[in-house]
Amino acid sequence: MPKFNQTQDVPPVNSPQIKKDRPISYRVANLQGIGARQRQEDAFAFANVLDVVAIKNKGLLAIVADGMGGMKDGRLASDNAIEVIRSAFENLDYESDIFSQLKDALLSANERVYSLLDGEGGSTAIVCLFYDSHLYFASVGDSYLLLKRGPSLYLLNKLQNVQHEVYAETIRGGGFDPSIARSDPEKAAVTQYLGIDELTDIDGFVRPLRLRDSDVVMLCSDGVAGVLDEETMLRCLENPAPEQMTKELEEQIILRGLPYQDNYTALIIKCEN
Repeated sequence: MPKFNQTQDVPPVNSPQIKKDRPISYRVANLQGIGARQRQEDAFAFANVLDVVAIKNKGLLAIVADGMGGMKDGRLASDNAIEVIRSAFENLDYESDIFSQLKDALLSANERVYSLLDGEGGSTAIVCLFYDSHLYFASVGDSYLLLKRGPSLYLLNKLQNVQHEVYAETIRGGGFDPSIARSDPEKAAVTQYLGIDELTDIDGFVRPLRLRDSDVVMLCSDGVAGVLDEETMLRCLENPAPEQMTKELEEQIILRGLPYQDNYTALIIKCEN
């Protein structure tokens, strides 16, 4: 179960009582390291990050894809996921439902990865579109989408692994004991990913989240949020500039010196108006 505040606890931002602010602008930074692995299987991308006019007209795109270790060619999976999603972004129809189009992009990426690797490889993916001062996203797998708003850190997406599936089933059955899910020997196994034969669950907001001044959004692989605790990440994200945030996050990961440290990737977007 997420140790972070849940999405429904995010202070309401779509209320008609809230006065409309000036358009949000963005400062970004990225972090990537190989950890203790033999090769880098994470991939990431930004689009329009340096073009203010393009951001206004088409939005800022951010993607993190974590190629799955223990399967066939995780880097090929994550690179192709990024390529398909970026191509879909170039053809986005802003007059139609954006979330549905992001979902379709992930479905297309799933077909590409499955075809390339014959169902023997895969990747997680989080795709975020920052458009018209709102955040749209779609995600598959167990990478994290986090929002720092004020003094709190919120987990915005659903982690699709056995631990969270078991806990959801426990709740549906009337129980609330998280230890049942934590004790499952396969708790870390991902249940949905790009490259699966049938992708049935894509997470995201049906309605976009209106962004506020000083919001910080972080997309990251589990090599970051699965290693650092909430308090540590929140402290890192309290730095004034995204470059300082990524620097301190990496310092904290290296400080732990985990012998099994996974590849780690994080994209940080700070909102300002």
